[in-house]
Amino acid sequence: MFTLADLLEALTTVRVPNATTPIVEAVIDSRQVVANSLFVAIPGENVDGHDFIPEAFKRGATFALTQKETPDFQTLDLRGGHLAASPLDLSTPLFLRVENAESTFDFSAPLCLRVDNTVSALQQAARFWRRKLNLRVVGITGSVGKSTTKEATAEVLGVRYRTLRSPGNMNNEIGLPLSILKLDSGYERAVLEMGFYVPGEIQFLCDIAQPHIGVVTNIGTVHAERAGSQEAIARGKSELIQALPEDGVAILNFDDPWVRKMEEKTKARVFFYGLSPEADLWADQIEGLGLDGIRFRLHYKGETIHSHVPMIGRHSVHTVLRAAAVALNDGLTWQEIFEGLSRGRTQLRLAAVRTKTGALILDDTYNASPESMLAALSLLDELEGRKIAVLGDMLELGPYERQGHELVGMRVAQVAKILLTLGPRAHMIADSARRAGMKPSKIYEFEQSEPITDWLNKNLASGDAVLIKGSHGLRMDRITAALEIQS
Repeated sequence: MFTLADLLEALTTVRVPNATTPIVEAVIDSRQVVANSLFVAIPGENVDGHDFIPEAFKRGATFALTQKETPDFQTLDLRGGHLAASPLDLSTPLFLRVENAESTFDFSAPLCLRVDNTVSALQQAARFWRRKLNLRVVGITGSVGKSTTKEATAEVLGVRYRTLRSPGNMNNEIGLPLSILKLDSGYERAVLEMGFYVPGEIQFLCDIAQPHIGVVTNIGTVHAERAGSQEAIARGKSELIQALPEDGVAILNFDDPWVRKMEEKTKARVFFYGLSPEADLWADQIEGLGLDGIRFRLHYKGETIHSHVPMIGRHSVHTVLRAAAVALNDGLTWQEIFEGLSRGRTQLRLAAVRTKTGALILDDTYNASPESMLAALSLLDELEGRKIAVLGDMLELGPYERQGHELVGMRVAQVAKILLTLGPRAHMIADSARRAGMKPSKIYEFEQSEPITDWLNKNLASGDAVLIKGSHGLRMDRITAALEIQS
């Protein structure tokens, strides 16, 4: 288990043998503190984590990383990579200056560790700890499907190995180090999601995580506002593949030309998955069964496996392919793979609920991109009943904003009987749906979510199937919550 001695050595190179207090995990939110955790105080534009140090200690944190003075608490000064007491208090053994690793201290009391930068210190601690652990890391990146692939892969690997997965969307320069500090020597595998916003970010995350297997899902337009273009996004995502060691494995989507070309950028062995017989692992005869999952055939090394998993939507076959590809390259059997995939916890961030009228609501409101919108609409198309699409703005698309919204509008016209939109960008979805032949009388455009909730409450009938989806910033989950309260 990670201890204070490990943290001090990571930040100063000095090993203090008697600093044996365990650190069960690191957190940046005082509300998530558990006993014996490390609270990392991060100053932000609107909220300063230093203001919550007293609350963190009250909740059971043993140590806090700080970059500001903390006069109300005992403090050990680690700035500049040196280990010293601050302020100096000769009456208390805890505050004697540490000149070498043999000094005697009592580290049992709540203690602040002052560093130059708390985020950098957190990253350095994670980098140090990762290198002390004997485990295999799977890194996953891509524009769409990272989280579901992470969950499915972790479920499958967990059949044989003790496996950690990064919680939620902890996939950035803070979240990934926090995930690594949850590891102990008992873990054999870690499945970590890696997000991309700017060039060099995934390379930096790989330097910390040291992945042996890298999975790239696809290259879409999400985050193009910051990254600039699909080509720039592809370059950023390929940093994962470039970071793999020679004995590693790059698992690439053969169906995506941007991802397929990454073969040229890695020294690791390449393993392709997709819907083409040219891939190493491929699928065909895919049949969507609505809420009952999907049926398909898998092909690998001349073998054909007839499959049925409880994952919703035909597009989920790619999630299956990714998880299976990781498992096959880690020595798992088909029996273990399907045991993991059948556990029922590998689903999309999608909740299916019923209203009081008997209508089915598909809540896929965590986030939205053109690719995930089209996939969700394909799922809606598989369901029975009158189909209603409630779609909001897709943010951060940059130069692909109009094209992305118009593609979604064209697909809506093929799938839905009624369209409700939310937000200024979603007007482009409505306009595109009208041009594609959808009746104007079946399209309703809104700027606030409350009128949408009112419309649904008044007009939903038994047997209706409703998809609610938009970027997280629109908080369209409130629509579902309002309907659930009355169900």
